Amino acid sequence: MFLKKTPGLRTVILPDGSILTQADLPQPQTRWVASRKAAVVDAVHYGLLSRDEAIRRYGLTEEEFDAWASAFRQHGRNALKITHLQKFRQP
Repeated sequence: MFLKKTPGLRTVILPDGSILTQADLPQPQTRWVASRKAAVVDAVHYGLLSRDEAIRRYGLTEEEFDAWASAFRQHGRNALKITHLQKFRQP
């Protein structure tokens, strides 16, 4: 098995005990669902991926990533579901 050398961490352990690795991150051209958004936000939060690298890799705007991170931090994974977006949006 060949492992590509990458700068920084290759794995992080999340508070729930699960392990997040570089291989668990979604492909750059992906359909965004709540679990994939949460994986990217967790990767940035726990140092697996820098914020700038995530924005560049996935073609996100800073505002879009910040909105994901804020919604995830305040309301959890359900806030990242597009069907729940209106429910968790601030007035």
